[in-house]
Amino acid sequence: MTAQMRALAPEAGPKVLRIGLVQGGRIVHERVVKQRVSVTVGADDAAMFPILAEDMPSSGALFLLFERRGDDYYVNFTPEMTGRIALRGGIVALEALRREAPSVRLTEDARGRIVVGGSTFLFQFVPPPPAQPRPQLPLSATKGGVATEIDWQLTIVAAFSFLLHFGFIGAMYSDWMDPAVDEQIAVNGLIDSLKAVALPLPVETPPDSPRERSPLEMPPESKAESPSKTSKSPKDGDGSMSDRGAAALAREADAIQMQLLASLGGPSAVHGALGRGDVPLPDLSGVAGQASGVDTAGGLRVGSAGGGVIQPGRAGGGLAGIGRTGSSGIGERAGDAREVQGPKGAAQIGAPQTSVPVANAESVVAALRPKFRQCYQRYGLSVDPSMAGAVTIVTKVGPNGEVSAADPSGVSGLSNEVVSCIQRAVRNASFAAPGGTGGVIQIPIKFVQQR
Repeated sequence: MTAQMRALAPEAGPKVLRIGLVQGGRIVHERVVKQRVSVTVGADDAAMFPILAEDMPSSGALFLLFERRGDDYYVNFTPEMTGRIALRGGIVALEALRREAPSVRLTEDARGRIVVGGSTFLFQFVPPPPAQPRPQLPLSATKGGVATEIDWQLTIVAAFSFLLHFGFIGAMYSDWMDPAVDEQIAVNGLIDSLKAVALPLPVETPPDSPRERSPLEMPPESKAESPSKTSKSPKDGDGSMSDRGAAALAREADAIQMQLLASLGGPSAVHGALGRGDVPLPDLSGVAGQASGVDTAGGLRVGSAGGGVIQPGRAGGGLAGIGRTGSSGIGERAGDAREVQGPKGAAQIGAPQTSVPVANAESVVAALRPKFRQCYQRYGLSVDPSMAGAVTIVTKVGPNGEVSAADPSGVSGLSNEVVSCIQRAVRNASFAAPGGTGGVIQIPIKFVQQR
């Protein structure tokens, strides 16, 4: 930009001649003589300003109008020329100058008008125009491609930064700096360390040790007696219980358990005991032959004479009268259960009104009646048995028959839950395609209780 401003600055030096040719009332040619050379006019092609032949002076076909002599300009004129010239002394007519000399020296502040036939020349001295700058290609045309657009200094710095950071991180997680390990020595050391580990010896459990029993499996005398009196049970000489004594205690506990099940549950309890795996099968015959029952104190009686298995509902047992009530002792039956149902609702649907013809509007609405009644029954009568009311669903149907909106209108007596349920049922419906831009269907619904 500085170079261009310097080129546009006016050059210091003598002024140059500026000439304009006027023909027919308008300027047809204008020129600045930057080289400060002589100016010729005439009908010849060699003339700087061509004019018509009839406008030429009688001196010839080419006339030297402005002549350069040294560093100065002189204007030459003939008797046929008229006009005025402004000099330092003032404006002088060309006729007055012609009486003194055939030419006049022009200074840099001179200007004037010279008429030659039908052509008029206007002239003045002006500073020389600025030199035209040297034509240059645009900056984009001088670039050498993508490589010239890269800031190589920044690119090199970024590359070294990446190498430094990622190289440091890679060195942290690599094993380059770890000492070399001989695999054979490491394996041998591992084997030696495993040999030095002391493994625990297996503990053998004697097969004849008595199993632990729950309190129900223990005999009655063992429950009543304290631990200090357990010496009465059959034992071996070394203080441990013998196999025969343990077997006897197990049989007694199984018999007591069978009697207890038979007393509480009857045959069903017996069958349940038979299905258990902890009851010895050889002892079932003995269990069935024993008498069992419940005494007046509520305790379990084992081995009582004349007794038998107590079964509910049979005479002779203390539990047979459990289901009987009354002060007279006579059995009375409880009343029969009766299921009480809530109120039932009915949905009454009026004739749907459509803005455009919809082929299956009535059939689709009629198919929605069970869903409307279900909404009324579930969200209405189950909450408020006295609920009753009406609503009109304004349904917007698209061109393809899909329901785009279902808005309630004129809601009376119904809860928001019932109305929302009805809206969902209508939105899931599908009508015949009405075409065009769709249509609107108004569905009036009334809900009442069935009598």
